[in-house]
Amino acid sequence: MSAPFSLAGKVALVTGASRGIGRAIAETYAAAGAAVVISGRRAETLAQVAEAMRHAGHEVTPIVAHNGDKAALQALAQQTAEKYGAVDILVHNAATNPHFGPLLEAEDSMWQKTLEVNLLGVFWLTQAVVPMMQARGAGKIIIISSINGLRPGRGQGIYSVTKAALISLTQTLAMELGPDDIQVNAIAPGLIQTAFARALWQDDALRESVEGRTPLGRIGQPSDLTGIALYLASDAANFTTGQTFVVDGGVSIAAF
Repeated sequence: MSAPFSLAGKVALVTGASRGIGRAIAETYAAAGAAVVISGRRAETLAQVAEAMRHAGHEVTPIVAHNGDKAALQALAQQTAEKYGAVDILVHNAATNPHFGPLLEAEDSMWQKTLEVNLLGVFWLTQAVVPMMQARGAGKIIIISSINGLRPGRGQGIYSVTKAALISLTQTLAMELGPDDIQVNAIAPGLIQTAFARALWQDDALRESVEGRTPLGRIGQPSDLTGIALYLASDAANFTTGQTFVVDGGVSIAAF
């Protein structure tokens, strides 16, 4: 294996790639040689990211799709196949968290939206992409979960439930798709400084509390996740499946 982390000749599809973690992963894959399809809800933002990636010399295609819309995700998979032939690497990063507060006070609409985007959308897009991977005889699926999927975040009950479900989905898919040489793994980030998590890290007291309990003494940056994401997408991870990789600066092992 002369270049175990090269993605040359591969096609990667990354959801929620217009900013934060998704964008960082997409840029890393492109730099490693992959052709990358970036997906998100806003055409203008995706176009800006695509332009920046092309300026850096990368092959990228932006496709608008809402992660809670089954038809849109099926179209995303189809358009990717029409453009590049298939998908070798699928990264599920898109997520939402509309409810912050006690779980029992959450309205049904909050449950519905979070389940559709965070869980069902992952299943729907996987269902659309896996036949392409099976036809090619291999594939990589990477699901962005959260340390809240391992232990619930205070005030983030619905989000935590969906992220826990993604860990179980990762294990189930890994078991079922193993005979097709498709590896399925999850990444569980801690608090990352992204627009998605702005309400958490901009709260000075909360951020200081997290940093004080984190052995590395800081919250994460999107770039902190790109190494493990590249490993899981590459041939170096051909014997790695069904696992959840925690990337949280050590906060999950620290005493509360």
